[in-house]
Amino acid sequence: MSLKVRAVLVVVIGLVLGLSLSLGSGRFGSGQSPGNEELAFEQARLFAEVLERVKRDYVEPLDDAELMESAIRGMVSDLDAHSQFLDASEYRDIRISTTGSYTGIGIEIDEVDGKVVVVTPIAGSPAARSGLRSGDQIVAVDGVALETSNLHETIGQLRGHAGSKVEVSVLRDSDVIDHEMRRQVIRVASVHAEFLAPAHGYVRVSQFNENTARELRAAVDDLQNAAGSMLDGFVLDLRNNPGGVLDAAVEVADLFLDAGIIVSSEGRSLDSRFKRSAHRGDILDGAEMVVLVNGGSASASEIVAGALQDHDRALIVGTETFGKGLVQTVVPLSKGRAIKLTTSRCYTPSGDSIHEIGIAPDVYIDDTPGHPDLSLSGAVDREADMQLAEAIGHLQARPVMHSKAQ
Repeated sequence: MSLKVRAVLVVVIGLVLGLSLSLGSGRFGSGQSPGNEELAFEQARLFAEVLERVKRDYVEPLDDAELMESAIRGMVSDLDAHSQFLDASEYRDIRISTTGSYTGIGIEIDEVDGKVVVVTPIAGSPAARSGLRSGDQIVAVDGVALETSNLHETIGQLRGHAGSKVEVSVLRDSDVIDHEMRRQVIRVASVHAEFLAPAHGYVRVSQFNENTARELRAAVDDLQNAAGSMLDGFVLDLRNNPGGVLDAAVEVADLFLDAGIIVSSEGRSLDSRFKRSAHRGDILDGAEMVVLVNGGSASASEIVAGALQDHDRALIVGTETFGKGLVQTVVPLSKGRAIKLTTSRCYTPSGDSIHEIGIAPDVYIDDTPGHPDLSLSGAVDREADMQLAEAIGHLQARPVMHSKAQ
């Protein structure tokens, strides 16, 4: 065994024993038994042996740092479809995306039954303009078939410099469709607002980031100022909204609630177990509210819909949501790197799990054939969009109700 590989073995064994001590201290749980420590030692030795064999016999020479990073990526990505190791560039992209912009084609994807599936194209993005749809299975990028269901790998293939071309091939209803598009800076700090009637407002939210609640509050204020009074009815459109920052979802739900739990979470660490509750102050003052959802509504969208549904604050209209109820925590590491790690599961105020279940609408209305435009530019279609038509009909049929004396 080479000196370099021996050094790796020493480091790995040190990490294993260090973890054992942490476990034994009670910080993360009960300590390992001597038998488990011996097994961990053997696994560390196996890792070093594999590393040495690959270094020596692989058909092409390999860089030590590359090999170690690949091992780390494999360890994290093998946990689930959402956990991943982030190098400095990827971590920078994550930080940028939470503030409302990043470079790519504007698409949210997930791994479902071993396939890379489109959750939703982001409104106004190259993916949306090219015609990609929720439920499409990505089978190739730039003519190269996806050999594995590695979500991180696929995301990397879809990213690139602004202005560069990429071809995405998807399987839809037994047909393979090629979509060629140019990558661009995707700005997703986006809220579109308009009137459905003189006192009925409509707001479409495309994704949740750090600015979403602030923009939504401003949009409602603008509608109410234009109306000259409080709104009598309101539609919050979360269709094809892939989610985003959990705290943003909590802030959005809090805008429409006076009290009660918004979301709870359960995990192994203390930080991963929490409850978020609403503060007094409904910006609509109790006005009738409808939330539109569909199969492209995921993650943070489901948290908002579930909270408003459980507190009887809004009628949920549309189709069953995507069902992503896992929380990822981004943990910074040395040299600008990080890991995005699944740390907990989300539950609605009633205690129901969201993951792989989703939120069932109160009124089921199937997606309109032809897929109505859900972009943030242009007016909504009150007639062709049957889900929106149902929401408008509900608001028109309800008497004006406000929570406070006028």
